[in-house]
Amino acid sequence: MLIKRQQKAQRESLLKGFLWLLSSSMLPVSGLAATTEQLTPQALLQIKRTIQAADSFDDKFAAEVWLVGMNNRLKKFIPQPEKRLALLRMIHANATRAQLSPQLVLSIIEVESRFNTYAISSAGAQGLMQVMPFWKKSIGETHDNLTNAETNLRYGCNILSHYLKIEKGNMTKALARYNGSKGQTWYPERVLLAWERHWFVN
Repeated sequence: MLIKRQQKAQRESLLKGFLWLLSSSMLPVSGLAATTEQLTPQALLQIKRTIQAADSFDDKFAAEVWLVGMNNRLKKFIPQPEKRLALLRMIHANATRAQLSPQLVLSIIEVESRFNTYAISSAGAQGLMQVMPFWKKSIGETHDNLTNAETNLRYGCNILSHYLKIEKGNMTKALARYNGSKGQTWYPERVLLAWERHWFVN
């Protein structure tokens, strides 16, 4: 019994630290280990084009730092550089629009679909953020294609933002609702683990 209490306390402490980082700094992009010297001229050109088209960053320097860092991290999931940068731009834009951390959204996508745009679960959830089709009736159109990356990100980010409002900013509860495991912590813990391993920024 004592061991279970200690394990529960450790999980709660870990989640509190995760939520504090999300709420206090929105996971700032300064301090990324990646540098432009690690990239080929072609990759740099692609990043510059992406930056020029990006409209969800405060400034172009912030865009370059974030895109370079996340581009390197996403490489293990998506080998094609053009596809990586296009997806990162969409993730940043949709997360920012929904007032979510882009790194949080990256963590959710890793857990939900491992960046497979066409993933479909046994329950019928679709796309990058594994959105259930019933959401089309309430927040979209019946003809919306949930395996389209832009559409899926818009849905997923807005759904999580909606749950955050319901849960008065409690990310743990909102993530559990998003996953359909209300009252449990295993799903928020999986998202936290993905964030710590792949998307954390000092």
